[in-house]
Order: sequence, then structure tokens, then C-alpha cells
Amino acid sequence: MNITNISAIKGLEEVSRYSTANPLSPQTNVEKSQGFQALLDDAMGLITETNDYSNKAEEEKIKFATGESDNLHDLMIAQQKATVSLQYTAAVKNTVVEAYKTIMNMQF
Repeated sequence: MNITNISAIKGLEEVSRYSTANPLSPQTNVEKSQGFQALLDDAMGLITETNDYSNKAEEEKIKFATGESDNLHDLMIAQQKATVSLQYTAAVKNTVVEAYKTIMNMQF
């Protein structure tokens, strides 16, 4: 067994188990807005990805139905990806809506 180079884990020296940032320090409005903007961008990316998977599954279904493709395996994979992606997107949406309702029901 010859282990001569372990350079792949050299970058891990800088990684700390504990964050140096104080979690109790208040965030600025810029940090909050960037965080919320990033959240919205991720959500839109998730929706776009789900739509792309659905379109790909539809294309594979049409190709299979018209005889352009006889590969049932690719059709099933495309449909499964679209289904899983849609279920994940719906679960994220439901979690966000539930969190919103919880926040709205809080009394100050």
C-alpha cells in the first residue's frame, strides 16, 4: 500500500469545528436582506429545476410514444426525477407556509 500524497485533505486544516462568528450578535439590515434574497433565489432555482425535470420527462414520454426512442429506462428515470423534485418542492413550500402561519399567530 503506497500512500505518498494526501494533499486532498490539506485544505481541511483551515476548517474549524466551531464557528468564530458570534451567533448572538445582531445582523445588519444588509446581511438580513442578502439572506432573504438568497433564500428567494434558492426557492426560484428549485422551482426552475422542478420545471426542467417535468419538461424533460414530458419530452421523453413523447419520444417514447412516437417511437423516436425505445429506451424505457430513460423514460422511467426522467419521470422519477420529475416526481421526486415535485414532491421535494411541495414539501419545502408546505414548510415555509407552516412557518409563516406560526409567525403570524405569534403575539407580541
